[in-house]
Amino acid sequence: MNHSRPAAGPSLTETLVPLIRAKPVNDADIEAAALFTLDAVANSLAGRNSAPGRILLDWWRASPSNAAPDPGREAFLMGALCHILETDDLHRESVVHPGCVVVPAAWALARKRGATGRSFLTSVLHGFEAAARVGMAVGPAHYKIWHNTATCGPFGSAMAAAALLGLEDGEAVHALGNAGSQSSGLWQFLETGAMTKHLHAGHAAEAGIRAAELAAFGFTGPPKILEGDKGFFRAACPDADPEAVIRDPSAPWQLTRTSIKPWPSCRHTHPTIDAAEELRTRLIADGHAPDDIAAVEVSTYQAALDVCDRPKATSDYEAKFSLQHAVAAGLLLSRVDFEAFGPEARQRCADLATRVQVNAENPWASAYPKSWGGRVRVKLTGGEEYEAARTNAKGDPEAPLSRNDMIAKAEMLLRHGGVAAPAAIVDGILALPLDSPLPDLSLT
Repeated sequence: MNHSRPAAGPSLTETLVPLIRAKPVNDADIEAAALFTLDAVANSLAGRNSAPGRILLDWWRASPSNAAPDPGREAFLMGALCHILETDDLHRESVVHPGCVVVPAAWALARKRGATGRSFLTSVLHGFEAAARVGMAVGPAHYKIWHNTATCGPFGSAMAAAALLGLEDGEAVHALGNAGSQSSGLWQFLETGAMTKHLHAGHAAEAGIRAAELAAFGFTGPPKILEGDKGFFRAACPDADPEAVIRDPSAPWQLTRTSIKPWPSCRHTHPTIDAAEELRTRLIADGHAPDDIAAVEVSTYQAALDVCDRPKATSDYEAKFSLQHAVAAGLLLSRVDFEAFGPEARQRCADLATRVQVNAENPWASAYPKSWGGRVRVKLTGGEEYEAARTNAKGDPEAPLSRNDMIAKAEMLLRHGGVAAPAAIVDGILALPLDSPLPDLSLT
């Protein structure tokens, strides 16, 4: 794989920065950025109501430096909290969760600098664009070992921070270079269900801010951080597609191509949850009971199996990364919500989960990552078969949640996080005056 570009031309990041800054921003883009901001903020506040969230808050409160915390540390906390409950957004083609990295970085920095709502939301668009474009270039092999949100996220937080700091193009290139040099995040935590994944989002948010702040003081970074002989692609991306970083510059903002999660589990489980819920409705309508299900076959793409082939889930977190449990929950439970991954639901779904067979098959396998789809086929004890398929999952750009759906999801998350008046936060973000600073937000 050729990871390089002609030596005489500008580097990828030298091309990417002006490409992003030249993209027009209309009112619909600003409104979309506000909705994605609401989703990220709600996820961060909800993440407090979890074991890792409480540890993060204990760590934060124990630090004597938090009387006047710097935006990098604030972004770390907000980003880590945002990624805990597995309900944050996802950009499919890059396999990056941009919101948990970009929004915390932009929010913390905008609050410190008193930035207006419009400049903040524009920086969010810039950050999503950078993270997604780098993510679309890393290639499928990268994802087998590396967590794309962790490795591509710093480019997004740095790009958002560069906008808010008013960096010149050259300074922004330095910021991306040093943010990219901090790209890291391995999937090894899945083996034990460790809390590391949340650290990935927090670090990526903080790294971009730090890189941009230093660039403002003249701290230089490598312009060929992506395609250089000792750069990111050569180090960690054996099948990279470098030109994807700058391909199709007039495409819609990548934020508008990002999916919103309706269910609190790994996004790889969502197409089959969607299909399973349809089958549950059809089975009930035809008079069948759960005991009538003899076997379940799931067809999907290989990355879903790599991350979520887990027949037995022994914790809430493992259940969120189990295709078998997620499909069983969709077939057996009236609602796939936070409780659907708890101990009672796991016990109820355990027997059926053992009868869920998962396979990577076309057309789902070959369509990934542009399309995240799957099929669920149920075989009954009487010999009847039912099946449902999804080319895309609910919440994808092709099957988007409505504005009201997103508000309802945010209010559910805020209530889960103990917010007494969720409507106030919803209104504060969605009715954000574009010429005024951001509202206050306390995570602690």
